[in-house]
Amino acid sequence: MNSILEKENCVRITRAAKKRAAVLASAEDQPLNKKRVVLGELPNLSNATVSVNEVHKQKAKAKSKSSKGTSTKKEGVFKEDVDGKPEDPQMCAPYVSDIYEYLHKMEVDPKRRPLPDYLEKVQKDVSPNMRGILVDWLVEVAEEYKIVSDTLYLTVSYIDRFLSFNVLNRQRLQLLGVSAMLIASKYEEINPPNVEDFCYITDNTYTKEEVVKMEADILKTLKFEVGNPTIKTLLRRFTRAAQEDYKTSNLQLEYLGFYLAELSLLDYNCVKYLPSLVAASVIFLTRFLMRPNTHPWSSTLQKYTGYKATDLKECVLIIHDLYLSRRGGGLQAVREKYKQHKFKCVANMPSPPEIPALYFDEV
Repeated sequence: MNSILEKENCVRITRAAKKRAAVLASAEDQPLNKKRVVLGELPNLSNATVSVNEVHKQKAKAKSKSSKGTSTKKEGVFKEDVDGKPEDPQMCAPYVSDIYEYLHKMEVDPKRRPLPDYLEKVQKDVSPNMRGILVDWLVEVAEEYKIVSDTLYLTVSYIDRFLSFNVLNRQRLQLLGVSAMLIASKYEEINPPNVEDFCYITDNTYTKEEVVKMEADILKTLKFEVGNPTIKTLLRRFTRAAQEDYKTSNLQLEYLGFYLAELSLLDYNCVKYLPSLVAASVIFLTRFLMRPNTHPWSSTLQKYTGYKATDLKECVLIIHDLYLSRRGGGLQAVREKYKQHKFKCVANMPSPPEIPALYFDEV
């Protein structure tokens, strides 16, 4: 009797298994209809199910409403929404001004700033040229390990801040560079290179123990304040403001700005300027190079950067000299990087030898 019941149970289980397999097989034969949904668009209801089509319908309705109220004036797309549209959650439009106000307070904090003349007052064995060679080499390292540019900017910031308070022998300058990049990578990268990678890139000139020891020394000097705003941080917003008279986003303008900003890292004379001032100077020069016959500054740029054209003159002229290789001509890593097609070959763009003095007059 028991054996008969067991056989019947086995038959039922087998039939159920076959039925599930058939359902799964038919599902596999049908192409999956994957659609992306922005989570910010989902209604704030618990246990709610939302049709993707419904979301798209709602989005289309909102778009048509906004287009009805749009001005027909011929203006650039970025004229009125430099900080993004209020309905875009990723742009933080409602509180972006507060964010940048906070960043400006951070950038003037003495704890996060290098001394403007540390090579003259603190260092005895390191020169501006050595610093430039180190930064240029770190650009190559960043390219080799596919490190994002934000990491590079933080690395240079850590180097300048460390050298402002610690006398260093020139033989240990490269060690400082890789250890600073190790810290910056841990802060910025999703998958940072490990200590062995940084030893290898120096041809094992330094041991793993030396890199780790220098890492600790840097962190102590910085008092673990490693999250300061950089030129790149502020350049993002300024670049959007710079495209006020462009009808679409201009990649060439963006890449040219990135190129000029990285060139500024090479020159010790730019250390004394706040990151926001360098970023504003980069935008001034970028617009000049793109349209040499048009005044590069405007009231919009003055509003978003906080600087007048006259404030930028000295820094703009330094970066312009870098662009024309009148400064740091032997440092080629940044120049070669931006000659690539993926950056629209912006390093090859021609430039007038001088910037008209009237461009630095108030708008």
